[in-house]
Amino acid sequence: MGPMNAPAPFGPLQFQLVLLRRMADHRPDLVDEARRALGVSPAEMREANRRWQAMTRAPRGRGASSRYRSVLGEPESSVRRVVGDLECEALLWPLPLWPDLRFEVTAGPGGAVWNAWLVRAPGATGPEPRTAAGLDPWSCTVDEVARAFAPVRPLEGSAPTRWALAFTDPGDGRPYVAEFTWGLLQRLLPGSA
Repeated sequence: MGPMNAPAPFGPLQFQLVLLRRMADHRPDLVDEARRALGVSPAEMREANRRWQAMTRAPRGRGASSRYRSVLGEPESSVRRVVGDLECEALLWPLPLWPDLRFEVTAGPGGAVWNAWLVRAPGATGPEPRTAAGLDPWSCTVDEVARAFAPVRPLEGSAPTRWALAFTDPGDGRPYVAEFTWGLLQRLLPGSA
């Protein structure tokens, strides 16, 4: 009987595949392009997602905050923030697929994760859209759209890793809904008045 092949360690590459897997629901074209750039097959992307889901559902698995550290290593930076009366820690990791972004995990006391998504890297210049026509898929984060089109109305996303913002385009006065996966813009839909 030959030696058993152990699965490759789950690291930043596999984590990027997890992010892409959820984005594929809205932007399969961009995901296929990114997957090919990473040199992985659709089967490898599915397997990375399966392993991630198993880790998150394991009864005696690591806490959410420590799970990100085990997969992504030590964060590039860590910042203390105060949200209302609560203090939290924002941990930032670079991901090669999105060099101008960082994966941010906001953790509360005891390491409970409050939020996990892509944000613009500190010091990186992001887009400054003036109208809805300037919102291209994968170009903006939730915060950037919220600032550009304030006031916005947050909407419930269709899955735990999804967010949506309703806003009115200052250029044509029409309502829109911007949909995000893992904090990155995926698509723009007509809104309702």
